Amino acid sequence: MAASIPVSTTLKYTNTHSNHSIYPLFLLHNSISLKELKQIQAFCMKTRLQNHGTLIKFCTLNPTADSLTHASQLFDEMPHPDIIVFNQIARGYAHSDTPLKAMTLFANALSIGISPDDYTFPSLLKACARFKALEEAKQLQCLVIKHGQTSNIYVSPALVNMYAECNDMGAARLVFDRISEPCLVTYNAILTGYARNCKPNEALALFRELQASSLSPNQVTMLSVLSSCGLVGALELGKWAHKYITKNGLNRHLKVQTSLVDMYAKCGSLDDAVLVFDEMTSRDTGAWSAMIMAYAIHGQAQRAMSAFRDMKMSGLNPDEITFLGLLYACDHSGLVSQGWRFLREMKEELGISPGIKHYGCVVDMLGRAGRLNDAYGFLENLPIKPTPILWRTLLSSCNIHGNVELGKRVMSRIVELDDSHVGDYVIFSNLCARAGEWEEVDEIRKKLKDKQLKKIPGCSSIEVKNEIHEFFSGGRIEYGSLHRAVDEVFEELKSVGYIPETSLVFHQGMEDKEEKAKSIRYHSEKLAITFGIVNTAPGTTIRVVKNLRMCGDCHSAAKIMSVVFEREIMVRDVQRFHRFKNGKCSCGDYW
Repeated sequence: MAASIPVSTTLKYTNTHSNHSIYPLFLLHNSISLKELKQIQAFCMKTRLQNHGTLIKFCTLNPTADSLTHASQLFDEMPHPDIIVFNQIARGYAHSDTPLKAMTLFANALSIGISPDDYTFPSLLKACARFKALEEAKQLQCLVIKHGQTSNIYVSPALVNMYAECNDMGAARLVFDRISEPCLVTYNAILTGYARNCKPNEALALFRELQASSLSPNQVTMLSVLSSCGLVGALELGKWAHKYITKNGLNRHLKVQTSLVDMYAKCGSLDDAVLVFDEMTSRDTGAWSAMIMAYAIHGQAQRAMSAFRDMKMSGLNPDEITFLGLLYACDHSGLVSQGWRFLREMKEELGISPGIKHYGCVVDMLGRAGRLNDAYGFLENLPIKPTPILWRTLLSSCNIHGNVELGKRVMSRIVELDDSHVGDYVIFSNLCARAGEWEEVDEIRKKLKDKQLKKIPGCSSIEVKNEIHEFFSGGRIEYGSLHRAVDEVFEELKSVGYIPETSLVFHQGMEDKEEKAKSIRYHSEKLAITFGIVNTAPGTTIRVVKNLRMCGDCHSAAKIMSVVFEREIMVRDVQRFHRFKNGKCSCGDYW
């Protein structure tokens, strides 16, 4: 902190100038402490030179709980407070740990007749967004409408952003659509919301609308576009975005470069991700973490650990995201001892507290390796209460290894915490069906019906000619011609030895093998891969993104398809990337 000037040195300046009230206040500076500010305030009061507005301004420059409380007290003491001073306090609260206190102060301001202006609502909406206070924000929107500020260049983006932060993208889009000429900031607010709420198709569709306008995307826009491309696996659009970024000089931003690494990795092009990373002139912890995670999701555990060593040699310290990538790499490569070592280094050497995702990786790592009892004991002894997600992770491992007894214990733990997740019942039902416990299966299906829970359908997407095509598992009528193409493909696969894994079909009463084979033939990834083969040139890499775990039959079929059609097939499921080439998969059948 800069050295402060003793208050006593200001005495010689008092009452010697017509604008004498400014003299004590020249002592205020950004690094002043609250104690020093109160000393100056006391002197001002003694000499009748008090300026509440200036004091409040300095209380809110670097807001703390104490300084904001003091600012609020000063505001209450002002004989004629105005909206300008209130806005300063509201901005302070919006950036604090107690953002909703701005709403209480706002109610007091309204009660004494202060009217909001263009700068009032953005801070209040930001405060609501930080606290996800949707109901309070809706009341604010009513006032926004009442004051005719719905199209204000500061208010409209704040409204859109608030709803996006509160995970209500329907309301965010409704606000956006009512703006006659949205500015770039407003576009960016809703694009960011779509990307953050995992709605990539909506984001990319809106981005195309933005391209048709007179507005020029900036780095904030492109961050949302890259994130959306990564989520949906739109590599060609991602490459176009990369060219646009380079042409317009946006690649000088480190966050944009890091997002490019992440986008290419998620779109299945690890080589492009490495190329972007290697071309970076400077790297921070976020960039290294993105590269480590890229290696991890592509099953390149050794390269991920090598990058980690290089990162430490560069002098940078890893963070929680870095270790998440390392644990993920160990998880999907069966490197249990290395995973334990990284967890200890994270906690004991660097003092980084693991989060739910870190613990989830460890549980999955143990479960995949068949160490189910160790995984159960790990959850029992966590320093935090295990969430349904953690127990769900272990349930999936019980299903993989066919451990019904432990699966029942885990399922009971899940139901105690959350009995509304349909995926849990589906996994448990498959586990029981495999063991022939059909009474248990019937009971599960009855519960699903009573709770009106519906199974999430398998969905796979593929980008062809810059357009995203989505396919759902099942016998939809609109897939008629595609189903015929799938039939032709699988007749060809059978001729070279493909045998459907009908043991994976768990339907009581469905005994006919041909009927079982037909039920798994139209899984969404098979539809997407076939669509890609039919609609792209020979030799083109097929890239598919699936919302669920790839089943064993689709995995086996994709390996054979890569040989028969001489294609490299990339499938990113909810767990990891599968790269099928020459009849083999990059996962080594460990997923």
